[in-house]
Amino acid sequence: MLIYGVALLSFSYLLGQWLGELLGKLIGINSNVGGVGFAMIILMLLKELFERKGWWKHEMISGIDFWNKMYIPVVIAMAASLNVKAAISSGNLAIVAGIIPVILAFAFFPFLMRAFKHN
Repeated sequence: MLIYGVALLSFSYLLGQWLGELLGKLIGINSNVGGVGFAMIILMLLKELFERKGWWKHEMISGIDFWNKMYIPVVIAMAASLNVKAAISSGNLAIVAGIIPVILAFAFFPFLMRAFKHN
């Protein structure tokens, strides 16, 4: 049943990406417009349909839950690599504007850990 959850998620994602590309072409943009949003809406609608028909099993949730746990780290890694590329190509000010918050976060983290340390 794990594979059905992943298959449902994959179907939703592919259909959402196709709709996003189609919408982009319809409005004259050579880009995907809202593909991930369409995919999430399709997944929610399919989940509701499966629940009403009695096809939604607890095991199917495991397939979707697996990618749910993988989604955030993958998206953060992709966004971070794009941000680094944009910062390097934009010049020194963008690089400094990215480095300063990281240094401040590292400096503040020990104080935060001490303040919320549980005994």
